[in-house]
Amino acid sequence: MENELHERQPTLVLIKPDGLSKSLTGNILTRLSETKLEIAAAKCVRVSRELAEEHYRDLREKPFFEEIIGYLMGKFHDRKKVLAFVYVGVDAIGKVRDICGATNPEEAASTTIRGAYGRITTKGVYENVIHASSNEQEAEREIKLWFKPDEVIYNIYPVKTVEEKVKHPIWA
Repeated sequence: MENELHERQPTLVLIKPDGLSKSLTGNILTRLSETKLEIAAAKCVRVSRELAEEHYRDLREKPFFEEIIGYLMGKFHDRKKVLAFVYVGVDAIGKVRDICGATNPEEAASTTIRGAYGRITTKGVYENVIHASSNEQEAEREIKLWFKPDEVIYNIYPVKTVEEKVKHPIWA
């Protein structure tokens, strides 16, 4: 089982609002396709403050926390959305992180996504166009935060079925 899980290691990838605002989606997806990983889930998300805060919960005490929350919510760009993906495959986390480059765009190699497309604003916000999970524990936490089990084509984590009565919109 462990070898099978390693064969299908999942990772979360987010194309952030600055990547969408600069029309970089195609370029970024082309670069990610070089990894030969499989997309197991994809969706467009309007990021709530609660989602942004939970995603960046480990940075809550940092002085730039409010800026990074606003950044992920799209407050600095005309695209107030994020494209979220689950990529799956052998060493998915390592492969995606390698192609993304360093978090700080100025430290990222020019051949990486962040090196090619990222920048640091005059206010000091890292606009690095993409998020990639840092390790298996973070990948699991982030994937479960951004996706419901039925939105991912594989049961990458244990699931259970529950019956709920929930009101939700349907197409009229």
